[in-house]
Amino acid sequence: MHAFPAGETSRPPAGRTSARRPRLRACTAGLLALAALATAGCSVKGAENANLILGKQTFVARCGSCHALARANTKGTVGPNLDEAFRVGLAEGLERNTVRGVVEGQIRIPNPQGAMPANLASGATLRDIAAYVAQSVDRATADSGLLATAVEAPGAGKPAVEQAGKLPIPASPSGQLAYVTSKATAAPGPATIEMPNTSGVSHNIAIEAGTHGATPGGAVLGASPFVTKGLASVKVALKPGVYTFFCQAPGHRAAGMYGTLTVK
Repeated sequence: MHAFPAGETSRPPAGRTSARRPRLRACTAGLLALAALATAGCSVKGAENANLILGKQTFVARCGSCHALARANTKGTVGPNLDEAFRVGLAEGLERNTVRGVVEGQIRIPNPQGAMPANLASGATLRDIAAYVAQSVDRATADSGLLATAVEAPGAGKPAVEQAGKLPIPASPSGQLAYVTSKATAAPGPATIEMPNTSGVSHNIAIEAGTHGATPGGAVLGASPFVTKGLASVKVALKPGVYTFFCQAPGHRAAGMYGTLTVK
């Protein structure tokens, strides 16, 4: 701020009005353009230049198997449901910057009695995760713009197809509690169902007769070992009909880690 000399006011001197108005119009247009981008969901920066896209991707990969967060479409049950954890506080006026600080603190210094691992994230990665969570918890609407497509929807890949007796059904590489696809087809006969897993989250794949979705129902025909990173497989004899493939880790099937295998 600068004080005006004696005798002067904020009114522009004669002859300078026409030069300043275009500049004001240009600044206003620039601000309106920035506002339009933000409204359209094109901005991916949060407070202190946190990258919300990387924050979402990293949260899903490292935290989503333990925590439910509706906007991120994660359904983990090992840790607190983050929407529920902050709902009352936000309703009572808790600032989202405070939520961000809480998340950063919990990750930086996890409870030694809890399930959260040490050294989960630090530096810019930690800021990105915390900023995304703080922006997203207890929101009634879904992510928009670039954030909406930052992580592929669970099970949205092309159906898996058995070939020469092998049926590959990978676990989601993003860390979601899902397989890459929720549909598979095979011919009758012996088959080896393979589950590549690069996520770092422990999964297996089991086969059950019938279609039961998230709820166990039919006889389990076979199950692979659990693997955090690597390849797990199970051999089964398939008859014509419909089967359910699913993960047997606690809470994973209920969170959506299952699909339908059609044999014909």
